[in-house]
Amino acid sequence: MAVFTELSFDEVTAFFRALGLATPRSLRGITGGIENTNYFVDTDGEAYVLTLFERLTFGQLPFYLHLMKHLAARGLPMPDPVADAHGVILFSLRERPAVVVNRLPGASEAEPTAAHCSSVGECLARLHLAGSDYPRQQDNPRGLQWWNEVVPVLGRYVSAGQRSLLSAELNFQKELALSSTYRQLPRGPIHADLFRDNVLFERGRLSGVIDFYFAGCDTFLFDIAVCLNDWCVDGLTRRPNVERAAAFLGAYESVRRLTSSEHKLLPAMQRAAAFRFLLSRLWDVHLPRQAALLKRHDPSHFERILLMLRGEFALS
Repeated sequence: MAVFTELSFDEVTAFFRALGLATPRSLRGITGGIENTNYFVDTDGEAYVLTLFERLTFGQLPFYLHLMKHLAARGLPMPDPVADAHGVILFSLRERPAVVVNRLPGASEAEPTAAHCSSVGECLARLHLAGSDYPRQQDNPRGLQWWNEVVPVLGRYVSAGQRSLLSAELNFQKELALSSTYRQLPRGPIHADLFRDNVLFERGRLSGVIDFYFAGCDTFLFDIAVCLNDWCVDGLTRRPNVERAAAFLGAYESVRRLTSSEHKLLPAMQRAAAFRFLLSRLWDVHLPRQAALLKRHDPSHFERILLMLRGEFALS
């Protein structure tokens, strides 16, 4: 989350009034991500998040917003987009798509325990099952097609060693996607970005899953791999944490059992997840956009994880 478009208090007040919401009492820009403009907006009775979309279009957004409503309606702790008197949930502000969602309680956990990972695993499995009857379709926007597009571009900016790594991993993932085992993997709507900063906890309990704007239809295993690469790797040592991984997978399988194909391809999907975030972080370093408040992420973290998963680097 970041601030690319700076809004005045009066602008937000008028926008809330048009939606039939209470008058804002405070407005604060949110830092931490790199895709959209986000503000915390508090009124006398409720707390909201206002998002302006800097890349996503009016045509792309219904998939994400209605998925959030679909999951929230099934009892999952997801943001629920606010509708106006006509049932509309997608609006325009400063000529950009805009949405208001309820602000979920809690805060992210930078140093998760096995108990935190267990909660995330259970919630992710519930998300996968609850989304199984979601009718809208959209491919993972940061999947194989995107990788094919960005690797040649990044090749003009990165080192020779990084260029070789990106090319080799892309070839591996392309071959994997053609395999019969890969085609057997269960699929459906996935979050695709379930990092520590996108999960909220309140008094030790999982209270919210946020930021669905990289969601798409892909293998459930990709979602699982994204989580393992973030939640189950120690931040300081960058070593895999076996206890946290076991807690995450055990809790996930208590809700939805993995298939034999999923067990077989889990290491390869962890490579895919590391590759995806290495690419996006390299892109943001070499081809950045301007923002009033912007926190970029270090690509070396996922480069190390990818090299380790490929057996080319021992974490120490």
